[in-house]
Amino acid sequence: MNLQEKILEFMQKEAYKPLTAEDLAEEMGIKGKELKDFWQVLQELEANAAIIKTRFDKYGVPERMNLVVGRFAATSKGFGFVIQDAPKTPEEAQDVFIPPDGLLNAMHNDRVVVRLQAGQPRQGRSREGEIIRIVKRANTRMVGTFELSQNFGFVACDDSRMGQDIFIARENFMGAHTGAKVVVEITKWPDKKRSAEGKIVEILGQKGDPGIEILSMIKRHNLPTEFPPEVEEAAKAVKDSIDEADLVDRRDLRHLPIVTIDSEDARDLDDGVHVERLKNGRFLLGVHIADVSYYVRENSVLDNEARERGTSVYLVD
Repeated sequence: MNLQEKILEFMQKEAYKPLTAEDLAEEMGIKGKELKDFWQVLQELEANAAIIKTRFDKYGVPERMNLVVGRFAATSKGFGFVIQDAPKTPEEAQDVFIPPDGLLNAMHNDRVVVRLQAGQPRQGRSREGEIIRIVKRANTRMVGTFELSQNFGFVACDDSRMGQDIFIARENFMGAHTGAKVVVEITKWPDKKRSAEGKIVEILGQKGDPGIEILSMIKRHNLPTEFPPEVEEAAKAVKDSIDEADLVDRRDLRHLPIVTIDSEDARDLDDGVHVERLKNGRFLLGVHIADVSYYVRENSVLDNEARERGTSVYLVD
């Protein structure tokens, strides 16, 4: 068990109230090298909201302070829900409702700390709370449509869950005109009195251009459109022939009339079948699946890139 785990376990099971850092170290009996590392680990835990620092400089864990830490899922109607990190009970698995006046300045998918409303929720109603801290911002870049005003501009985000337009100062237009589909980078986060501010970093085209919605979707979800040079090189280096040594402990079926069953426009050709009539008049159906691991070795450049991407995304064109 590392020091971070030890601190969390102690605070979850032993610490009946929030403690100062000094009291926590003393209660846990931390000394020597561990004490040297203690302060840094405590800061990391607090930055990630695994523990919470009060205004009296005392530390506690959220579940003992009527707090919830999780991901904020906004709606286009001005309210949202917080999905709690690692729930341990059915109650914790229930999302926390956040009314419009409890959003602080959180945006969709931000990681937040929520103070739960006092008392038990009424039957059939969600837990309710208000966001009191934003732990980590999820969206540093967004896609939307640029609108030009006389002295400034703004971007209306494609994702209506973002809740508000992004103000663009004239020096950050990057030559965009009204109706342009753009990528905007946040330079100042919103607060109760001011909208988010940003600068245009890429102009994708004009609204209504052929293919512009697909391109906008790619940018909105940060989908990679190119492979790194080392991945391209590794793919080119894969052999397209089979050596005799490769046939050891394998059954060679290349004499069979195996055909792929993937369509002509499929992205991955990895399934094949063949059918043959047996002497007894019955048919034998062979179903063959490509052994991708033969070409893509574990922890290779190709494997690491595939793991990083995780999922194939198929777009309409």
